[in-house]
Amino acid sequence: MTQNTTHFGFETVAEELKQKKVAEVFSSVAQKYDVMNDLMSFGLHRIWKAFTIQISGVRAGDRVLDVAGGTADLSLAFARKVGERGQVWLTDINHAMLSRGRDRVTDKGYALPVAQCNAEKLPFPDDWFDCVTVAFGLRNMTHKDVALAEMRRVLRPGGRLLVLEFSKVWKPLAPAYDLYSFKLLPWMGEKVANDADSYRYLAESIRMHPGQEELKGMMEQAGLARVDYFNLSAGVVALHRGYKL
Repeated sequence: MTQNTTHFGFETVAEELKQKKVAEVFSSVAQKYDVMNDLMSFGLHRIWKAFTIQISGVRAGDRVLDVAGGTADLSLAFARKVGERGQVWLTDINHAMLSRGRDRVTDKGYALPVAQCNAEKLPFPDDWFDCVTVAFGLRNMTHKDVALAEMRRVLRPGGRLLVLEFSKVWKPLAPAYDLYSFKLLPWMGEKVANDADSYRYLAESIRMHPGQEELKGMMEQAGLARVDYFNLSAGVVALHRGYKL
């Protein structure tokens, strides 16, 4: 019987191994994740996330699902938007990352519901959320098409899915971006998080992720409509948005 394979960075692995290997990466980096985010992006990740919140159209009283929400940057921002009448669920497949997020949410004085779950099998009813977001998590999922379909399923009609993810950089910047990704990034990972390998994987996973147009097509194939995207920082990152009709 032929074994199904997928990408773990530049490595080809059996599908059932990817989830375990990704879990090892994020369990390793969880403690230094926020510090490294600021260092790696020169603080730009805060602007990218603020733009996501702005584009989301989330209002007081809305229900929001933060998939692969990790250390809860988006969940906290959405909690301020929806107010006491709204609801924000913080979810992640990784226990170490989710624990960090839960602690941050509690420290900020919010009592958000938290669930450890797989984006490919979301434990929520159909047509429930006004907005679903996944920031820097889709590229780590084994079956992206299944995850996108699940996120669409739990959206109410008129609801929107926002995917914030690394994408294909503007071509003239590619050589400098490659140098940064494959030399400087693992070096920073070693010095700050004592883990060069995990940050080497993160750089490789970005290269293996679908580009802007390909991801748009995948979202349309998952049943989302009016899909568009915004290139941020010369395409280093793209924010995709699609609606459930």
